[in-house]
Amino acid sequence: MASDNKNLKVDIEKVDLEKEKDKVSETPGIIAFPHHVGGVAIRAEDKGKIKGRALSAMKEQTDSQMNQLYDQARLLAAQANAIKRRVEISERIYLAQMNFDPIISHIYFVYEKKNGDDVLSMVAPTEWGRTIPFAKFLAKVKLLSDHTWEVLDYDENGQQTSDDFK
Repeated sequence: MASDNKNLKVDIEKVDLEKEKDKVSETPGIIAFPHHVGGVAIRAEDKGKIKGRALSAMKEQTDSQMNQLYDQARLLAAQANAIKRRVEISERIYLAQMNFDPIISHIYFVYEKKNGDDVLSMVAPTEWGRTIPFAKFLAKVKLLSDHTWEVLDYDENGQQTSDDFK
């Protein structure tokens, strides 16, 4: 039977070429269906489903990025407040009585006199002996390289310093 097919010839004269043009696409790459027998079946997609998934993914991603930005903004605000607080504390210390030139990175102690004035001292509360000559110990501080002061949370005995100074 295979040999019979070899001998068959198509008579071009008998083929209606105008009618056959309707069965062929001039641009097969852009049609929405397979243009030959071995072509992949193309099915219409649910556009609402596709858009819904895309919008959901986009929303999740942008929410994540916005949360990162909010976290960064909160961190920057906290850092700005810490610097502002250091400036306020530094101003208070520079207004205090100071009988020496403080050295960067050294630890000092702030006391309050009976009249309410502040005093910066090199002497820790535990080094005074039986009585401290001031009304109140306020804070243990350290001079930073930018000439602001860091309040250290604990005094020589490991006790938390007074909140009056913070």
